[in-house]
Amino acid sequence: MTRGPVQLDVAVSYGLPRKGLPAAASFRKWVAAALENRILRADVCLRLVDEREGRSLNRHYRGKNYATNVLSFPAEIPENVKLPLLGDIVLCAPVIAREAREQHKELNAHYAHLTVHGILHLLGFDHDDEREADIMETIERGVLAVLGLPDPYR
Repeated sequence: MTRGPVQLDVAVSYGLPRKGLPAAASFRKWVAAALENRILRADVCLRLVDEREGRSLNRHYRGKNYATNVLSFPAEIPENVKLPLLGDIVLCAPVIAREAREQHKELNAHYAHLTVHGILHLLGFDHDDEREADIMETIERGVLAVLGLPDPYR
């Protein structure tokens, strides 16, 4: 574990109208919180997409023919190349909005949770089994608490 603030470059791309979506500054804050004391320097790209693009990406990369809330693509960098590139995260805005409504969650809090979740995937965390899921959820809860946001698993 590293100590101190992360040197961060977060590129945010909107593949749909930005009305009602969090600002790039919010995404940067959430990414920084997720990386704090875990990594010293990182470059991350976030893309917000509509349902069509989300479905296409999920079908292409995961073989699943539906749009999902978040996809994470860790950077594949050769070992001998030293770059701070962490990877890419894709957030499907219509899916996230629908989930927030159905789960009675505040929309920005849901975006924050899924951004943190995606960053943890880029760092190598997963939830393939109960033990891994518990570890990942504990970290997510802690990061969101630091941000003053509620436990997303309540």
